[in-house]
Amino acid sequence: MLLIVIAFVGGAFTVLSPCILPVVPFVFARSEEPFLTGRLPMLLGLALTFALLTGLGAAGLNGAAQLSEYGRWIALGLFALFGAALLFPALATHLSGPLTALAERFMARSQDDGASRRIGSAVLLGAATGLLWAPCAGPILGLIITGAARHGVTWQTWAALAAYAVGAASSLAVVAGLGHRAMVVLKRSLGVGEHVRRAMGALVLLTVGAIALGVDTRLLALVPGAPTNGVEARLVDLLASPAAVRQTPGAERVRHEEREAQARPAVQDEQAHEQAHEQAAHVVRVSLPAASPAVDLPVEGRLPALDGANAWLNSAPLTPEALRGKVVLVNFWTYSCINCLRTLPYLKTWADRYRNAGLVVIGVHTPEFGFEHETGNVKRALANLDIRYPVAVDSDYRIWNAFGNQYWPAFYLVDAQGRIRYHHFGEGDYAQAEQAIQQLLADNGRAAPAATPTAPRASGALAPADSRDIGSGETYVGYREAQGNANAQRVQADTAVAYALPGQLGLNQWAFGGRWNVGAESAVSGAPQASIAYRFHARDLHLVLAPAADGKPVRFRISIDGAPPGVAHGTDVAADGSGVATSARLYQLVRQSGRIADHTFEIRFLDPGAHVYSFTFG
Repeated sequence: MLLIVIAFVGGAFTVLSPCILPVVPFVFARSEEPFLTGRLPMLLGLALTFALLTGLGAAGLNGAAQLSEYGRWIALGLFALFGAALLFPALATHLSGPLTALAERFMARSQDDGASRRIGSAVLLGAATGLLWAPCAGPILGLIITGAARHGVTWQTWAALAAYAVGAASSLAVVAGLGHRAMVVLKRSLGVGEHVRRAMGALVLLTVGAIALGVDTRLLALVPGAPTNGVEARLVDLLASPAAVRQTPGAERVRHEEREAQARPAVQDEQAHEQAHEQAAHVVRVSLPAASPAVDLPVEGRLPALDGANAWLNSAPLTPEALRGKVVLVNFWTYSCINCLRTLPYLKTWADRYRNAGLVVIGVHTPEFGFEHETGNVKRALANLDIRYPVAVDSDYRIWNAFGNQYWPAFYLVDAQGRIRYHHFGEGDYAQAEQAIQQLLADNGRAAPAATPTAPRASGALAPADSRDIGSGETYVGYREAQGNANAQRVQADTAVAYALPGQLGLNQWAFGGRWNVGAESAVSGAPQASIAYRFHARDLHLVLAPAADGKPVRFRISIDGAPPGVAHGTDVAADGSGVATSARLYQLVRQSGRIADHTFEIRFLDPGAHVYSFTFG
């Protein structure tokens, strides 16, 4: 119920985001209509269509993307007729005759036939608006969509989507009401009713042309992100409170990156309450270990059953009963998540440092991408990362749901009596976490080593991020959650298409070059020399990649501002920019030193078949 309420509030906030701008002319164009028979039916049609198409897309139904694309062109055609009718009254008269005759054949004749037809046309225009509306995927919408994508579309998903859409329609109703009052004032004071009507028609036609040519997408990419994401993320945090985390069944994870407000599903950096989520899932709270005051460790719940794992690695299956008498740290992670990787040096250090004092560290590997569902891939990742503590392979999200968890990374501390006493979401606060471990071990009568929390040594992608100067956030390439694409032509879903790189990219814009087949989760290079360019601001750039479907390695070459990276190369490329995607994982491609500035990164795949999932930064 809390998720539905928060979804409604998040939808209402969309009126303050730049993504609402393309549909405002369509709403204003109906502002002269009566509320009950004109504006309200239109807004209800918008809400219903948006919720339906978003739900189908989240369910991953085949053809949902194509249905949305075809519907978009039908909607543009309908609004083109509507705008022309406003601009040219004679055309409206010619159109109204056939439409009225058609309506009368399907409606019973009665005194309110006219009202019924007005309502029907309003609902139709509202449905068309819903086909054209693509709201900024902030933390709340990201929470709903990514959860549905992972756990299936349930009645809670439909209810939350409907609440979000109704919230947006409610705020648009206020906008339409203000527009109605403005129209009345103009007509009374200036007597320019017909001129206003024609101006609205021209605005509708102009908006239709802008959307058809993709101008709206390119302009919105230059607009700063939605200012409401910080508020949304705080609302999402209500679902992540200790009580809600254990009381909300099937709670979904939220992705990070609010800083741009362009990403899916977002959760926060402590400094920027970050970007989602996407939203969306990976949480970033970067802080350097330091001495902390005594930790207050209330009882937050009990350790749930761990029997939902698909497999256990490095250990036989563990149960709460077998762990009684031990202090247990349960860490939710996934091996392609950069935020999860940066917490591993601390987890491994704690597992070694406090093993003899009674601490058991358990990793729960809950996947984000399809390739992370394969136990063999997880096993290879454990070997590459030198993880020796027990890991439960939670590919069906059973342990995740038993905890009501929402975040990657997240960990929960359990005392010797099986009670959850501490939790932390994201990176950072390591000193406080280690103090909590020491406190629970002391409460259990075990003398912990006298150690001052210190940052363990880490290199490559596991090294801490430069949180002082990160201006780019996690960006997904698959169409389900992609934001910030700057290709002139609209990206075609599940279809091999040749794209052209634009001459210039703005900060946090990216684009395809060459032949690509863009799927919901990833994009696949369809020919040699296919490329992706990204304008970024961060010390590190990472990319989640997988080789061809048959496992054949894919060669690639990167450049920074058109030149080889040189000393700025990451651990997975050479100084000349060459590298090979041999397995599905996160690749560190750029690691800079010195002053950080905006740069244009490009990766060019020399072989076809590369699967590209997401960019992350540090």
